[in-house]
Amino acid sequence: MVGQPSARNRLLDAAEELAFTQGVAATPVDRILQRANVAPATLYAHFGNKEGLIAEALRRRLENWDAAWQREIAAAATDRDRLLAVFPALTSYRSGASAARWCAALGVAAETVDPGQQLAETLSQDTQLLTDRFRELSVPVVGDEAEALAAHLLLIFTGVLGMLLRGESPEAAAATGRATAGFVIDGLQASVSGG
Repeated sequence: MVGQPSARNRLLDAAEELAFTQGVAATPVDRILQRANVAPATLYAHFGNKEGLIAEALRRRLENWDAAWQREIAAAATDRDRLLAVFPALTSYRSGASAARWCAALGVAAETVDPGQQLAETLSQDTQLLTDRFRELSVPVVGDEAEALAAHLLLIFTGVLGMLLRGESPEAAAATGRATAGFVIDGLQASVSGG
């Protein structure tokens, strides 16, 4: 028999289910506590405060996203496919993630004017993962233009996430993002080869 999730995990699940779908500011702590079926002291013992809970829920989500992305990279056959693996990873990740309308990290960043240190660090980890991985995967594809390509890919990927807010399906948004990224890669490869 499988036991009930720990109080800590119930809090993380409730935060993800409520705050990342309805907004952090629109989700009072009492509602999270009620959904998780825990006392306020449990939240404070595990996370310190609501922001600590949100930061940890984002970290857990980032770990799950990273794992999905790494699976797609590992399955890719070419350097170019590994670089573009972020798009099928987004589709596969969203099929198993909570009902958040778009990127939870971007949503929290957009509505948090002055995040505390813990939340700011967590939001920075999300951006750092994207930037570092795009740069690393760009090197075998465009060499010295990897930094430029990583910046373009970050912008394209963020645009894909924005399209989800406009009602685009994850599959369609990812396909458009992948095609757009392909054009940028072709352009940079031509410039590297002198074409």
